[in-house]
Amino acid sequence: MTFLDILRTAIHALRGNWMRSALTSLGVIIGIAAVIVMVSVGQGTQREIDSLVSGLGSQRLDISPGSRRGPGGARQSASSFFTLGEGDVDAIRGEIPEVQYVAGALRGGTQVVFAENNAATNWQGVQPDWFAINDWEIGEGAGFDAQDYSSAAKHVIIGETVRRLLFGEDSGVGQTIRLGRVPFTVVGTLAPKGQGGFGQDQDDIVMVPLETGRRRLLGMMGMPPDAVMQIALTVANADDLDYVQGEVEALLRQRHKIRPGDDDDFRVRNISEIVATRTATTNLMSKLLGAVATICLIIGGIGIMNIMLVSVTERIREIGLRMAVGAGPSDVRRQFLAEAMLISLIGGVIGIGIGVVGALLVGKFSELPVALNGQVVALAAVFSISTGLFFGYYPARKASQLDPIEALRQQ
Repeated sequence: MTFLDILRTAIHALRGNWMRSALTSLGVIIGIAAVIVMVSVGQGTQREIDSLVSGLGSQRLDISPGSRRGPGGARQSASSFFTLGEGDVDAIRGEIPEVQYVAGALRGGTQVVFAENNAATNWQGVQPDWFAINDWEIGEGAGFDAQDYSSAAKHVIIGETVRRLLFGEDSGVGQTIRLGRVPFTVVGTLAPKGQGGFGQDQDDIVMVPLETGRRRLLGMMGMPPDAVMQIALTVANADDLDYVQGEVEALLRQRHKIRPGDDDDFRVRNISEIVATRTATTNLMSKLLGAVATICLIIGGIGIMNIMLVSVTERIREIGLRMAVGAGPSDVRRQFLAEAMLISLIGGVIGIGIGVVGALLVGKFSELPVALNGQVVALAAVFSISTGLFFGYYPARKASQLDPIEALRQQ
């Protein structure tokens, strides 16, 4: 029998009981569609993590105040005191040459007002390197100059969200706005960044020089004269990050006179470790989704094997007749294997269509990131063909091993 003869015979056999064939292929349809949707979601999530890495910086350390023991051994919260200062920033800059940029910052919430427009937003008091560390660029206007930092100038740089709320289509550069009750002059706007890796609006922010934030926005908080709420730094070489983290911790313990065995009064957060943890979690979820999709395919394959075994039992006399007129075991085996693969292939084609549409709908109507590409579709097609070949082989082999004389005796 030629390939066309085998294919024609397989199609004729499947059409003879098309409803059963359609229900059999349903398992493959669901499995292939699940593979496409779940793999697309997994790849989309991985891309989001890659974007998060580039946004947060894989070569960055964040240092913040830590908790410490108060009277009676009670642990106090980090927000109740200030343990970091500009002196720590200067020491890190001067004593650890692997550090590329380092800056301290203060922060708080405020109401910004311009004419009849107002908005609640967050402000940050920053040092010069803060912009390079966080990859902030000036959209319009100018950044702070050296005199702004040294004189606590009432100058402000606003984020895109704040600019849009206060000024609409105008840039706002040169205008006077109020942060709380203090008037500030807008000297520049930040280039838009959009949503951050953790879902926050990165453009809903205003920035002032560090000393300006300390004197004019924090007011009477009882904080030390040079205190900062956060220190951020980056290294030029990512391989140096762990070494720099150890050096920073040792330097701060020495400066803060922390004795061996005592708890640190600061916390060093390695951004790359956070990203690595999230990546590992996402990979685990992707494997889980892939396992669910594989189970769907296995169930579909078992359905194909079951129906093909039933078909062999129903068509024993037909098989015996074919062998009696000259068909060899290999011809019978190829015929039934072609039927199994045809069921799987048809289910795979339909499943690919449903999976592609499903992935697009998930990306459009949910917050899950989706990355659909040709490799996913090709992988699904290979799975479909492999399912029919693997689960159809045993019924086909069983049919080819029938004794034609015994088969012709079947009623």
